[in-house]
Amino acid sequence: MRQKPFRRGNLSSGASQSGVVLFVALIVLIVMTLAGLGLLRQMSAGNAIAGNVAFKENATSTADAGTEAARQWLIDTAATNLASLNADVAASGYFSTWAGGVDPTQYDWTQSGSNTLDASTGSRVRYIIHRLCETAGLDPADPSQRCSDRPGGPNNAGGVGYGTGSPSAFSSPIPFYRITTRVDGARNTISYTQVLMY
Repeated sequence: MRQKPFRRGNLSSGASQSGVVLFVALIVLIVMTLAGLGLLRQMSAGNAIAGNVAFKENATSTADAGTEAARQWLIDTAATNLASLNADVAASGYFSTWAGGVDPTQYDWTQSGSNTLDASTGSRVRYIIHRLCETAGLDPADPSQRCSDRPGGPNNAGGVGYGTGSPSAFSSPIPFYRITTRVDGARNTISYTQVLMY
């Protein structure tokens, strides 16, 4: 039986083809690795954004505790001595005038005029209260006092609302109060809320 002569050309072309396949496979592997790393990084960024939004929402909802504490302080103080609301009570975070305004981002929340609460979420909640009247020390019913207010009820009953009765039927006006709350939450989250109430 005769054997075919060995051809050197066939062997060399097969070896060069297998070298190209290895090179292409390495390139595909590198591209797939880079794509996987990019996807992993994108997922991490998405999780971080979702986490930050959750922390911000938690801080904003926790601000209700500060608003409720400030409201309760106003109710208790008015029930005990209503005239005491005509003057500042800086130790309780209460200011009897709108003078100077307040920018929550610039206000010094570390001073004694702000209250601190320990919320169950681990956030620090602080509030300040401004009576929306022009002059400190004056009663809202004083003729020289200017307040953002609603009329009081007949004979100080309150709660009648606008447009009912004659102006002389109303006794003293009821001033509005602005409660500004700051919450320091997790991951340096800071949230501000403001509520107007009377």
